[in-house]
Amino acid sequence: MKLYGFPASPNTWKVRAVAAHLGLPVESEFVDLTKGQSRTPQFLALNPTGRTPVLADGDFVLWESTAIMQYLAKSSSLFPDDARTRAIIMQWQSFELQHWGKDACQVLTFERLVKKVMNMGPPDPAAVAKGTEAFNREASALDGHLAKHPYLAGNTLTLADFSVAGALLYAKEAELPLSGYPHLAAWAGKVLGLPAWRDTAPDFAAAA
Repeated sequence: MKLYGFPASPNTWKVRAVAAHLGLPVESEFVDLTKGQSRTPQFLALNPTGRTPVLADGDFVLWESTAIMQYLAKSSSLFPDDARTRAIIMQWQSFELQHWGKDACQVLTFERLVKKVMNMGPPDPAAVAKGTEAFNREASALDGHLAKHPYLAGNTLTLADFSVAGALLYAKEAELPLSGYPHLAAWAGKVLGLPAWRDTAPDFAAAA
């Protein structure tokens, strides 16, 4: 299997972490987003939306990180066959896609980190305020849930944890206000402290 991606991107990083956690041999193909390599004809033939990551498993090509994670983790402890457990995992993955990532973490990461790295000017105060409001709203719900459960989908680690924690990979750089949410912060430290994240950490010098 080959994964086309930009290693510093949380979406690519979390897929690589899932593969590492499961011990799956996945070859990485670097797609440099800073140089427009996701818009080349060759890449667009794999994913017409021009986004990373993309997984190629023989002649089977799959894009969108959540779908790739589910494909890699099929029938494993991270994505067990039980219909109710899978539904709960997908509930949290949908939460990450539609609210946690989209409205909160990605906004603040873009304004406070991506803009700086890409020389795109200072953070937009209005966007930061809106992102912070969304972060506090969603973090409050997460903190309440994690006060009662060790992991998002119950008592064991699943794809839900990889998906939601992946949005916090740059929490320090993005100045995400985690300190007010002790259960969320403790869970994030536990999940992001797994060897799989360290083993797949991007080479920032190469990704810059």
